[in-house]
Amino acid sequence: MKYARSTNANPRCDPPKAKRIVLVDDHPLFRKGLQELIHSEADFAVCGEAGNAAEAMEVIRKLNPDMAIVDLSLPGANGIELIKNIRSEFPKLPILVLSMHDESLYALRALRAGAEGYVMKHEAMANVFQAIREVFNGRPYLSPAMAAQVITKSTHRQAEGETDAVERLSDRELEILELIGKGNEVRQIAKLLHLSPKTVETHRAHIKDKLDLKNSREVARFALQWLQAREG
Repeated sequence: MKYARSTNANPRCDPPKAKRIVLVDDHPLFRKGLQELIHSEADFAVCGEAGNAAEAMEVIRKLNPDMAIVDLSLPGANGIELIKNIRSEFPKLPILVLSMHDESLYALRALRAGAEGYVMKHEAMANVFQAIREVFNGRPYLSPAMAAQVITKSTHRQAEGETDAVERLSDRELEILELIGKGNEVRQIAKLLHLSPKTVETHRAHIKDKLDLKNSREVARFALQWLQAREG
């Protein structure tokens, strides 16, 4: 098992006062860089890692860590599904999301699923230690850029009485909508998410139906406009 190698090879997992952390991300190089960053602080130790949701649950059951740091884009079950599973089985385990997604919808969904914090990957160097400490102290944490985005959009929606149609989408459908908006074709999305093209097409069909669109071309147009509106 992958996690057995990582946990046995890491002497930093044993200090009595260090908080033990499991990393869940499907990019080994990112996990390695994050582990080195975390180990620069004596208070924390990465004691295990996983590349997908199934591995993550096995590692957490085996190691009983003090925190899980989770990415949202995982092969198979995505990160939000993993958060729900962790919260169901380990209701008191602190969960921090470290994600490439800079859209506030992902942060809100992650928090609703049971995460206590959300940091974007490009902000990790500046914010990850503050995030870890805040979450360990029982306080929710959003990185400054994400917090500003959540507040701005929430205020705008309340003022305009706006209801976002995208809220009807599942977590995976939302992820696929964003990738479509960025110009990815079905096969590219399948490769990025480690899904079959047929599964991606099924999700796209559900997006079309939920958003009351006529065909895949309209889905692509909607996705692009949706992204542009949020970037604007």
